[in-house]
Amino acid sequence: MSKNEDMAEIIRMPKMSDTMEEGVIASWLKKVGDEVKSGDILAEVETDKATMELESYDDGILLHIGVNDGDSVPVDGVIAIIGEKGEDVNEILKDIENDTSSADKKEEVNETPIEKEIEVKIETPAPAPAPAPAPAPAPAPAPEEENISSNDERIKASPLAKKLADEKGIDLSNISGSGDGGRIIRKDIEEYKGIPAKTAEVQKEIKLPQIHSEESFEEIPVTQMRKTISKRLAESKFSAPHFYLTMEIDMDNCIEGRKKINESSEVKISFNDIILKACAVALRKHPMVNSSYLTDKIRINHHVHIGVAVAVDEGLLVPVIRFADNKSLSHISAEVKSLAKRAKDKQLQPSDWEGNTFTISNLGMFGINEFTAIINPNDSCILAVGGIKSTPVVKNGEIVPGNIMKLTLSCDHRLVDGATGAAFLQTLKELIEDPIKILV
Repeated sequence: MSKNEDMAEIIRMPKMSDTMEEGVIASWLKKVGDEVKSGDILAEVETDKATMELESYDDGILLHIGVNDGDSVPVDGVIAIIGEKGEDVNEILKDIENDTSSADKKEEVNETPIEKEIEVKIETPAPAPAPAPAPAPAPAPAPEEENISSNDERIKASPLAKKLADEKGIDLSNISGSGDGGRIIRKDIEEYKGIPAKTAEVQKEIKLPQIHSEESFEEIPVTQMRKTISKRLAESKFSAPHFYLTMEIDMDNCIEGRKKINESSEVKISFNDIILKACAVALRKHPMVNSSYLTDKIRINHHVHIGVAVAVDEGLLVPVIRFADNKSLSHISAEVKSLAKRAKDKQLQPSDWEGNTFTISNLGMFGINEFTAIINPNDSCILAVGGIKSTPVVKNGEIVPGNIMKLTLSCDHRLVDGATGAAFLQTLKELIEDPIKILV
């Protein structure tokens, strides 16, 4: 918010998250002419991650609303004006417009030298091309009036007749011309009732059924969340050198262990909760997997904040379980359920999704056996969790029924080498296959 020379207060779009570049006015809760007090909620704003409330910090009358419901506004863009009753906002709006115009002109002036440089380069004459070699003389055209049959007899036909015969697939040798000297003319082609020469190649014409339809599509606006997801993941994918490590986990003991835990636990523990806790324990033993690449330095995090990817209608949110290594399975389970519900209800706050040091993406519940995930900036790794699949396995030299789950670790090669990633997965495998170790 910024003060005008008078009482008027210019309300600008605030930056509500670290990744926010623009916001959408979901709905105005005040209208022009309403009295506004400090602490009143002016509007609901849809950011890239949640719908948040826009609060007024001043008292006055809402004199102007510059953005309609559903419109997007860049950060620091003007959205409303609060002032004294009866105060003229036209001068304020004119000043804002003039400031914007001045900024645009300044930008144009700054760009002028570049444009001139380009013009100079364009005007510089190119070196003259080397003279091309003289073309070879063209062969003499064949007589227009003649066609030669397979038995070397000369067939006289007008150019139009030859063109029509070619289009209809008619062999000119099968036609007697009615023109001067037996010359084949247009009339002869049109009246010809014989079998076209190309018929021998196509014995039967295929008649396709008539399909009556029309092209149609639907276009929907890109949400702030989807824009941010696209931008951040594209930056990560093309800036961080990804490589992938996949390991199979024997889930038999984990299935039995989870069953026993849920018999005594008030909170039902999921396999994802167990994996999250196992990751937290493993990250303490492998700190490089819990690190961040910050351009000119590497940050090795001593705390363990694990992000859990949650699918919502607009895309993907990653709420964070903070200090996951210090929390029990019951605590983790309850917190994950709470954050997932708030994410789907668009009630998450910036503190709920910022600061992750590692991320888990689980698509096993959707029937996906194996996949790779894109690393969240600025993490060093992300773990992709597939579903548990019943499959024959070899134990003690015998083929027996088993339950296998595949984990794929996406690694940023600037931080994590293959051996480091493999060691982390090996520790994770030991913890999940013997879940009692997680509790120690």
